[in-house]
Amino acid sequence: MGTCLRLRSCGAARLLRPRPGPGPARRLAGGPAGLSPELLRTDSFVGGRWLPAAATFPVHDPASGAALGSVADCGASDARAAVRAAHEAFCSWRGVSAKERSSLLRKWYDLMMQNKDDLAKIITAESGKPLKEAQGEILYSAHFLEWFSEEARRVYGDIISTPTKERRALVLKQPLGVAAVITPWNFPSAMITRKVGAALAAGCTVVVKPAEDTPFSALALAQLANQAGIPAGVYNVVPCSRAKASEVGEVLCTDPLVSKISFTGSTVTGKVLLRHAASTVKRVSMELGGLAPFIVFDSANVDQAVAGAMASKFRNAGQTCVCANRFLVQRGIHDSFVKKFAEAIHNSLHIGNGFEEGTTQGPLINEKAVEKVEKHVSDAVSKGATVVTGGKRHSYGRNFFEPTLLSNVTVDMLCSHEETFGPLAPVIKFDTEEEAIAIANATDVGLAGYFYSQDPAQIWRVAEQLEVGMVGVNEGLISSVECPFGGVKQSGLGREGSKYGIDEYLEIKYVCYGGL
Repeated sequence: MGTCLRLRSCGAARLLRPRPGPGPARRLAGGPAGLSPELLRTDSFVGGRWLPAAATFPVHDPASGAALGSVADCGASDARAAVRAAHEAFCSWRGVSAKERSSLLRKWYDLMMQNKDDLAKIITAESGKPLKEAQGEILYSAHFLEWFSEEARRVYGDIISTPTKERRALVLKQPLGVAAVITPWNFPSAMITRKVGAALAAGCTVVVKPAEDTPFSALALAQLANQAGIPAGVYNVVPCSRAKASEVGEVLCTDPLVSKISFTGSTVTGKVLLRHAASTVKRVSMELGGLAPFIVFDSANVDQAVAGAMASKFRNAGQTCVCANRFLVQRGIHDSFVKKFAEAIHNSLHIGNGFEEGTTQGPLINEKAVEKVEKHVSDAVSKGATVVTGGKRHSYGRNFFEPTLLSNVTVDMLCSHEETFGPLAPVIKFDTEEEAIAIANATDVGLAGYFYSQDPAQIWRVAEQLEVGMVGVNEGLISSVECPFGGVKQSGLGREGSKYGIDEYLEIKYVCYGGL
């Protein structure tokens, strides 16, 4: 314990060091067609400098398979160096006034907005997301910096009445320290700013490990953070390949200089990181897997329910943690819903490269993702499900899968109890409200849930009984920077965004002032 305390101590307060010169940075000369070479960085970003690693790994466009570039493949030693840089910066950043932190975050936000088109193109190139959706993500991502630039000035303490007049009791909120931020590929920009915005607003510093499929967005954010004047070491990025992800993740979760872990990804990986973090009892927040139910009751407006289903299920080709995974439709409205849902899929969804005009469905992120969708469809059909539309790979390319609607689905099928993370919509018919609630809650995860009803009493009952962290009532899109994002059960710990998000990076200190 003594050693850990010594390592974490910052000593006397110091002024922030002048920013080091950026040094020579590797970037893609000219970059892939249409991508900004200024933002398309390939080195790690540590202590305010662009640093190459001993090795690199390739990043590919999932739509075409073309190489986008090679990125620094950081290892354990690089991760430890980034943690040290973040800890050194924390010793000064924690003392920067809330007003100044707010101003710097606002400048970062402004730069994101000025570069929003180039940032969106990077997302589309590395994740395959349709450009219109990528543009929406950049706005969503930037707004987290805007939101937390405002929340930075709203961290309040308390004065507590004591039983004796000789004492005063105060409660302070102070930054935790270095936060390790591990993010997924499906929202490669927004998942960073949702965490980093809160951390920096609170006075923490960060080390970001982006997903190996989508490192360019994190590095582009580093370039803009640098331009905004975020001090050296406050925002660090250590990209790495899938082969090195385990060792880098272990360093970030076990290094005694790291005080906080924030992770978005699978429940399986989250449990591994929790075990690592337990060795030094770190604060942890996690947004893990989901299995979102989408319930349509007989009283629902069918057209509204279909519109909500389309928005919830097929955004980013079904590759979102809150997308509807199971459609539970009451018997009286079932046939009408399935018919209209199939028509909407046929008429509204267009598969193609994310850069092509009119594309609404891009590729899945990789071959493994396609294989999982195939497995779920094959399993369901073998157990009696009917393919209403879709059901197979699309001829556009190896990572493309047809938007698929299944009927006659039962709860024993894989798609009913495993997260698909792809463009598959399985429909389960039910008879009673109690039956729907039981099916919806029969899982060990609980991130989001949706239902459509025009019955006010039913709306209250179901909203309260669904075992999830977020509920959409007659609404298929629920994410907003102003609202708390997170789940229950094995879908995670803590909340992100909203006024609650900054609390994940603060600790409470009680001060008893006596002798008055």
